[in-house]
Amino acid sequence: MLTSTGRSGPAPINVGAVVWLSSELMFFAALGAAALSLEGASPTGWPPPGAELNIPLAALLTVVLVSSSFVIHGAVGALERGDVRRFRRLLLATAVMGAVFVSGQAWEWSELGFGVTSNAFGTAFYTITGFHGLHLMAGLVAIGVVLGRSAAAGFDSSRTPSAQVLAYYWHFVDVVWIGVFVLLYLSP
Repeated sequence: MLTSTGRSGPAPINVGAVVWLSSELMFFAALGAAALSLEGASPTGWPPPGAELNIPLAALLTVVLVSSSFVIHGAVGALERGDVRRFRRLLLATAVMGAVFVSGQAWEWSELGFGVTSNAFGTAFYTITGFHGLHLMAGLVAIGVVLGRSAAAGFDSSRTPSAQVLAYYWHFVDVVWIGVFVLLYLSP
């Protein structure tokens, strides 16, 4: 692949995105480490009594979110082939799947019997899932921007870096969720 400078290699925007996502990964790793420290110090078990999670719902939402990674991957592939209509349909499907995940997470929050200040688990749970949800909503906004650009007159489907970066971000959010799911929902 030739970059905008005519050199061979990945586009600078793609390299920048990977570096930025690496810093975001460190942020989530720190949150996870804090949760593990709290778990180790918890005298009542983790999660403590009264902090029951809806694991079946979270598992279903996990399947939806992880599936959306395959859909956005297909969208980028369609754009690379010049199929803008398919790109837009698949990107919209990705957004719908992301919105289903965020809505399901919000519903779960409303049904839980504990809050952010109830105990250390509540603090960790709401902080980590909240930051993940914010990242997911930022991804939904970015999808909207890319969809808007793809609808503009003169859209050049051969210029795909923004779609590729968006896909990197979306995959990142999905992979982080898998870690969050294991840490918070499947931990003993």
